[in-house]
Amino acid sequence: MKLTVVGCSGSFPSAESACSSYLVEADGYRLLIDMGNGALGELQRHCGLYDLDAIVLSHLHADHCIDMCAYFVARYYRYEGGRCEAIPVHGPKGTEQRLTTAYADTPSDTSMSEVFDFHDLAPATTFRLGPLTIRTDLVRHPVETYGFRVEHNGRALVYSGDTGPCAALTGLAQGADLFLCEASFTAGKEDLPELHLNGREAGEVAEEAGVERLVLTHIPPWTDPQHNLRDARAAFGGPVELARPGAVYEL
Repeated sequence: MKLTVVGCSGSFPSAESACSSYLVEADGYRLLIDMGNGALGELQRHCGLYDLDAIVLSHLHADHCIDMCAYFVARYYRYEGGRCEAIPVHGPKGTEQRLTTAYADTPSDTSMSEVFDFHDLAPATTFRLGPLTIRTDLVRHPVETYGFRVEHNGRALVYSGDTGPCAALTGLAQGADLFLCEASFTAGKEDLPELHLNGREAGEVAEEAGVERLVLTHIPPWTDPQHNLRDARAAFGGPVELARPGAVYEL
């Protein structure tokens, strides 16, 4: 598998990065995980607009899904070649309604489904997308939110989604080759365990799960990433780094 960080800023885009979006490729298959603010523009640095094979959305907060509205325009109103066939989109219940409401002026109430083939995610389930095996579970966030474990040829990539500490996240991350984990908060400054992790907590989950490598992501512009990096390294004995736009990881 190859993971490319399309965007990694939390809550809103920073001057350096779009919001959450991650491209996973294996055997010519392209899966996009999340499509937050600014991600569609950045995605085109790494693959063509119409080269994606499937999309999974961890949850329906704007910084993880709002550029799906722009992607609807690209697929529905494509000038050359006509309207695109529907691409599989796996998201929480209500994804189609959420995107239709956000767009606010689709030609009809079902226009989104003409270019997106919507499927509801469910807790503790496993499904296939091309050569990839996807395992999901609910994590700890105010809205229905999923973490993902993506496996291919014996290798595992785990993405936390947005979450506070929870057993489901540790379970998904067990023995992962790469753990892409949110670290939005600063230890000792913010204490909202139902919302997000801090750097220390991300490191603790990585240590307990025995992952090979930890990459911190979803750090908002107001959070000092170096502080969170130090905290994660103090809690986790393996390699830790900060996600950055355009970074590529081979698994």
